Amino acid sequence: MIPNQPGALVRICEILQKAQINISTLTLADTADFGILRLIIKDWEAAKNALESNALVVKVSDVLAISIPNEPGGLLGILNTLNSNKINVEYMYGFSLATGKQSVQIFRLNDPDHAIDILNKAHICVLGSGELFGN
Repeated sequence: MIPNQPGALVRICEILQKAQINISTLTLADTADFGILRLIIKDWEAAKNALESNALVVKVSDVLAISIPNEPGGLLGILNTLNSNKINVEYMYGFSLATGKQSVQIFRLNDPDHAIDILNKAHICVLGSGELFGN
């Protein structure tokens, strides 16, 4: 959570920049009193340490990055697979890749380990850190 006030996001970005930590993607949602900032960062431990050492509260969550065809119904197939296996989507956000042929959706699921097994069996591409961060 970050304060819902001018400069709050600037402060976080300055802390990460000073620590030489790159943000791969993010989402920011607001409430009346605070914002919920979700970051995808390769070196999440260093980011957590940098932010906490600057008196910010950090919660780490396991998420899955799933490659989805960037076409009508591409997401629906994945959602149907999760739903038929009683896996709940707690939140998600995404971005398209430069090619425009694939998008990456970040999923927070109630049972990520079971989801990985189910998605792999359905031949749905769950990205590893090497594919997501290019290492």
